[in-house]
Amino acid sequence: MSLPPSRPGIPLRAVIPNAVTALALCSGLSGIRFAITAEWDKAIMFVAIAAVLDGLDGRIARMLRGQSKFGAELDSLSDVVAFGVAPALIIYLWVLQVEPSASWRTYGWVFALAYAVCMALRLARFNARIDAEDQPHKSAGFLTGVPAPAGAGIMLLPIIFWLASDRQWTFLEQPELLMLWSAFSAFLIISSIATWSLGAVRLKRRVRFEAVLLIVLVGVALFAVPWPTMAVIAILYLLSIPFSIMRYAAVKRRRAQAAGEPTLPLSPPLEPVPPQAPSRQRRQPPSAP
Repeated sequence: MSLPPSRPGIPLRAVIPNAVTALALCSGLSGIRFAITAEWDKAIMFVAIAAVLDGLDGRIARMLRGQSKFGAELDSLSDVVAFGVAPALIIYLWVLQVEPSASWRTYGWVFALAYAVCMALRLARFNARIDAEDQPHKSAGFLTGVPAPAGAGIMLLPIIFWLASDRQWTFLEQPELLMLWSAFSAFLIISSIATWSLGAVRLKRRVRFEAVLLIVLVGVALFAVPWPTMAVIAILYLLSIPFSIMRYAAVKRRRAQAAGEPTLPLSPPLEPVPPQAPSRQRRQPPSAP
């Protein structure tokens, strides 16, 4: 008696990374929920949790060999919500509680929408180039523009500073300042500048223990004093962008020199010279004695 053919199914190793991505999506939506109730610390914290989960799902998928096109699309949709829509709404609602003017309701919403749309365009560009062979930034170990989690952190930096100051720096709630900052954040995520990629960083063996110690200290600081630590990390990342641009420019110059290195042209073969007939010189008559 022959057994019925087994029905194809989805292996468990492909479900786990997608579940982590869905948790990141839920975390971003929870950030919006806490922004509606003016619980700004929880709103920022849930966006930060979404960033951590976003960094884990891809590594879990590669470790379990559960990569799939469905997971890649779900990851992009999660990033749009958690790092595009959520920061835009959090910023908009944060200023709206202290500045319920008509100008902020109109122009502030336009800038918040612009940031969210730029995040969606960035992720659409990433999906369109995911199978492209010609990716100069990726091949050199760089990213194109600021990645989605870092862009959300930059967008939310005014609120992080406000929380780090124990809600004393009220000048950060100025609508004009927030409009300019939203435009700056949108430019960074949609731009084509080269930024550092953590996945391409290679540490030397002699500094691995120091790197582990630094990571532990940063983790402890995030639990002890989360807002000043987040502010310092965001500022250091912003300061690193000019150096990443210069570094990639140097890599690009070296590649151009290697590709266009002048080579010595081969000399053309010498043409055989036809033998010349011996010149006949007229003999002078002997001089008279």
